[in-house]
Amino acid sequence: MLFVVRNSWALLLGMLLLMLGNGLQGTLLGVRGSLEGFSTTSMSVVMSAYFVGFLGGSRIAPELIRRVGHVRVFAALASLISAALILYAAIPDPVVWTLLRVLIGFCFSGVYVVAESWLNDAATNETRGQTMSVYLIVQMVGIVSAQLLLNMADPAGFLLFVISSVLVSVAFAPILLSVSPAPVFQATKPMTLRRLFHVSPLACVGTFLLGGVFSALFGMSAVYGASIGLNVRDISLFVAMIYIGGMLLQYPIGWFSDRMDRRRLIAGLTTFGAAVMAVGAATAGPFYGLLILAFIVGGVSNPLYSLYIAYTNDFLEHEDMAAASGGLIFVSGIGAITGPIILGWMMDRFGPNSFFGFLCALLALMAAYALYRMTQRQATPVGDTAPYAPVSPTSSPVAVEVAQEIAIEKALDEESNSDATKDTTSD
Repeated sequence: MLFVVRNSWALLLGMLLLMLGNGLQGTLLGVRGSLEGFSTTSMSVVMSAYFVGFLGGSRIAPELIRRVGHVRVFAALASLISAALILYAAIPDPVVWTLLRVLIGFCFSGVYVVAESWLNDAATNETRGQTMSVYLIVQMVGIVSAQLLLNMADPAGFLLFVISSVLVSVAFAPILLSVSPAPVFQATKPMTLRRLFHVSPLACVGTFLLGGVFSALFGMSAVYGASIGLNVRDISLFVAMIYIGGMLLQYPIGWFSDRMDRRRLIAGLTTFGAAVMAVGAATAGPFYGLLILAFIVGGVSNPLYSLYIAYTNDFLEHEDMAAASGGLIFVSGIGAITGPIILGWMMDRFGPNSFFGFLCALLALMAAYALYRMTQRQATPVGDTAPYAPVSPTSSPVAVEVAQEIAIEKALDEESNSDATKDTTSD
């Protein structure tokens, strides 16, 4: 792992700064929107807009790269992000913020495609798995650290928006100065939704619901904190605990995933998560209780994304895995767009604790559907399952496809070792 950091430190540093800037602006908007007197419904539309742009960018960015190249796309998107971050503070209006969030979501999606392409190109076949693991850690560390930056200045002023803009602008320096021209990223055409649903109904339904969960956590957690009167410090800790939970539990859950029926693991995780969220919906509780709730829901929901992808791979040939992951990205994106809007309406109508009620409902639906699917299909033998490859829901299609490549290589190695063992035994 030290070898990976030593050889890709500039790229990883740039990605860390990008995650700092993006993580800060997401939480900051939730706090600033409350200070400006925006309604929860208005803020839910603002937060949803990011995922509209992100989903569009993941599909359009590869075509832009093919036309004008990595560097030009990277520089153009960087300029737009920096400008948009400043405009948030200059024009505090829900309609303007919604348009800016679409733009920023689009730009960050494109930036991730370019940066992750360079990171993948810098890795070798031997280090690709470690590189993606380090990258996942860098993503989570960046978002968690961004919450601490929220305490550096008054959210009602300009400074935090300037800091976010500067972080994003500075992030491009180490990346652009350290990379050689990367090969053009050829996005795999996503599998049709009809075929994807036929392959794994559980993954399709679960990923759609998970998109709603993740967008609520990423977009509305700060809005929830502001609506119940938490101060800036407490909001930053609350949001940080969501990502700390996701970072710490990703690998233990992945370990279990490779050793048991994945439907049982999905059902168990989501049932546990739904039960805990029901407690949060029923009672506000002390602040440390909110931190525990945040840790649990982050720890449960973040690994589910990788878990659904791995479960889908159990029923596919190696050459179809990348196409299936592209389809799941689209399904998750649709869920992410609708999640904040529904949650915003619920919080306006039923109160702030609907935040946990919404999460409870989605996790309960995932659990119920997983239990139902267990009655419709025989379990895949553990020895025949595809390896679990951790990937963040914030990653672009590049990182998801690279994770698929790593899983395929690992599966092929296991098959080769298994065949070698059989040959040795027969001899």
